[in-house]
Amino acid sequence: MTETTLRPDVAAFLAYLAENASPPLSALPVEAGRLVMRANCAVADLPPLSIARVQDWTIPGPAGPLPARLYDRRLDRIASPLVLFFHGGGFVIGDLGTHHSFCTWLADTLDLPVLAVDYRLAPEHPFPAAPEDAEAAARWVGSTPDAFGFQVTGVIPCGDSAGGNLAIVTAQQLALRPAAVPLRACWAFYPYMGGGTDWPSYRRFGEGFFLSKDEMAWFDAQYQAPAGDPRHDCIHGPIPPVPLLLHTAGLDPLRDAAHAYADRVEAAGVPVQRLEAEGMIHGFIHFRQALPSAQEDCAAFARAAKTMLAALPEHRALDSLSV
Repeated sequence: MTETTLRPDVAAFLAYLAENASPPLSALPVEAGRLVMRANCAVADLPPLSIARVQDWTIPGPAGPLPARLYDRRLDRIASPLVLFFHGGGFVIGDLGTHHSFCTWLADTLDLPVLAVDYRLAPEHPFPAAPEDAEAAARWVGSTPDAFGFQVTGVIPCGDSAGGNLAIVTAQQLALRPAAVPLRACWAFYPYMGGGTDWPSYRRFGEGFFLSKDEMAWFDAQYQAPAGDPRHDCIHGPIPPVPLLLHTAGLDPLRDAAHAYADRVEAAGVPVQRLEAEGMIHGFIHFRQALPSAQEDCAAFARAAKTMLAALPEHRALDSLSV
């Protein structure tokens, strides 16, 4: 399969979007754009799984309380790393609800607790509100490792798109100034890396492949991040000394910048596991019903994440405790 070959379900999905064109995000009020994303996720993603624990939470943030949601397939967990999940949506749209189904899947499939954080959104709260909230959430987990009734033994930042950016930025900040519990790994789905637009994938897939150049420019205008700040252009940020799991989409304008960052991580001698969903578009983790083949891409991620976890000595030692 070449990088420009669409899977049959992706081709059908893009044709449907073209035939039923709605106003672009740039033509909508911000709140309307948020409603559109919620509606799209509600119909395009699979129903959430029923798991033992789905609990709304509030954690302290730098400008006030942050809503969060804890997911866990177990009620009897004793000790475990915790996945700290940040949703995508260009730092402008997206919330706990848009990624709720995926988070139930993530917690159930990996048998790990997942804490999804509803960070502040632009334009009401422009940069650096989002990375400040993300880092604060990680440090709070580290300072209260038994707040959920089990011992958090490490943090794994994870996210998609803008949330992948926040996952990487959070890992970078924890590498510069460690939290009270260790950083174990960093997982990112098709992350936004910053670093400009001079990438072949941006030019090739910036129109007609779901995520458009105009939408990306609109997100940037709302977010108002200064060029060059590594908390936005994380492609140039410090390299965390923990394994990186990177899952890109073959038809995504953000693909090449993500691989350029992974190249930097590998050059620094840090392990990188790369997955690429060939023939797939940006955003696939919450289109698993509209794009059935995305379910196998998510399954491939789960297999890679489990292998990465199994290689961590502290995780192997905890397996007997968390049964």
